[in-house]
Amino acid sequence: MYTDFASVYDRMMGDVPYEEWARYYADLLAHEHIGPGSRVVECACGTGSITIPLARLGYRMTGADLSPEMLNLAQQKARNSGVMIPFIRMDMRTLSVQRLVDAVLATCDGPNYLLKDADLLRFFQSAYAALKPSGILAFDVSTPYKLSSRLGDRLFTASEEDLVYVWQGQYDEKRHLLDIHLDIFTGSGDEMYRRIQEDQQQRAYTQDELMTLLDQTGFSNIRIYGDRTLVSPEPDALRWHIIAQKGANC
Repeated sequence: MYTDFASVYDRMMGDVPYEEWARYYADLLAHEHIGPGSRVVECACGTGSITIPLARLGYRMTGADLSPEMLNLAQQKARNSGVMIPFIRMDMRTLSVQRLVDAVLATCDGPNYLLKDADLLRFFQSAYAALKPSGILAFDVSTPYKLSSRLGDRLFTASEEDLVYVWQGQYDEKRHLLDIHLDIFTGSGDEMYRRIQEDQQQRAYTQDELMTLLDQTGFSNIRIYGDRTLVSPEPDALRWHIIAQKGANC
């Protein structure tokens, strides 16, 4: 995934408030007594748009992603921001660390891209193994309501001088999957436009499914919050933030 898409990803996501998102995760971790100086791994970190501001807030960050192109961009952005962050190529389902960490993060819908219960369970298990006793797993997902009602059977377009894209989504109620197709055109002036096509899928998980898999892994003190809040989500919430703790005696 993201081989060609990486080159335009940050521009397409330019309106996402990553700094606010990072501050929310910092507040969330601080609420769990995990403050600056703590070791944190962010899975599916993409181009580091949350990893880097968390590092600037004092967390000892490591970024992990499956796409080498995304990781190259993340490394460049980190250098330009004046922070030292190791970025490693790794599948979140087989997360492995040399030294146990205080927290594992998976932000920006990362778990939605794990399409089967078994895949999500493997991620939870590898995160559990990577955590210190009493360590925290924190992640967010787009809700079934968002994937089915807000993004399913929808068409979005955007146009700039040198970037045009068409986003199409189709939701399968039986499989609980959102199929996404992107057509992206880059170029300007007399240049020939370059076409990038990207196909993705996201799985809609219910709260019960998430809680069951976390409990099966061994996590406890599991909580689900609304979008960038510390309160229970509304029925029509677009995003859930989930936090779970590894047992103190593990």
